[in-house]
Amino acid sequence: MPLLVRFLAAALSLAVGGLVAWAVLGLPESAGLREAVTAQMDRSGVSHPVTAVLLNFRGYDTLLEVAVLLLALIAAWSLRLAPPGRSPERPGLVLRELVRLLVPVLIVLAGYLLWLGAHAPGGAFQAGALLAGAGVLLALVEVRPLGATPPFALRLLAAAGVLVFLAVALLAMWGGRLLEYPPEWAGLLILAIESAATISIGLALAYLFRGDEPTTHREGGERT
Repeated sequence: MPLLVRFLAAALSLAVGGLVAWAVLGLPESAGLREAVTAQMDRSGVSHPVTAVLLNFRGYDTLLEVAVLLLALIAAWSLRLAPPGRSPERPGLVLRELVRLLVPVLIVLAGYLLWLGAHAPGGAFQAGALLAGAGVLLALVEVRPLGATPPFALRLLAAAGVLVFLAVALLAMWGGRLLEYPPEWAGLLILAIESAATISIGLALAYLFRGDEPTTHREGGERT
């Protein structure tokens, strides 16, 4: 029986794969949307087409991506995992000095990538990933730069990307449609969205690595 089940599963997989391949090969030829994007770049608020598509023309997709990351963080926090225990051995001097040197560089590079996204490859997700990398390095040497921040504020920062994105979307409805920015304000609104998203993405990825959640209890004199 297991052999028959495997055979049927393999046959079904091949059939589905064949249907997908047939559908893709049967698609009509297209020159893409490059011309359409180029024609609207003056209204986008940025000069890089990828940023224009992700934060303006297809803002719904990016809003959902940031929301999915927030939901993943909420799901991880809802598991109520125990805070990571301290290592019995103190991190070595080489690791501590390396982290001390690298973290400021990563923060500066994150800010640079955030600003760069308006006219070159970069943006919130790349900058947020660098911030998360800095958080991971600090976690490895048991340093919590936001340890004195109240848990409510940390949760608010984690949700800031979605909240600012939704606020901008609702403000855009005042004189038009959802996520249709006024051309004269588009650049500033995109910068506000990406700035908030950078913080949220960095915080979410760092906490997903740590595996715990912000709490008010003290452990060894530190707040988490």
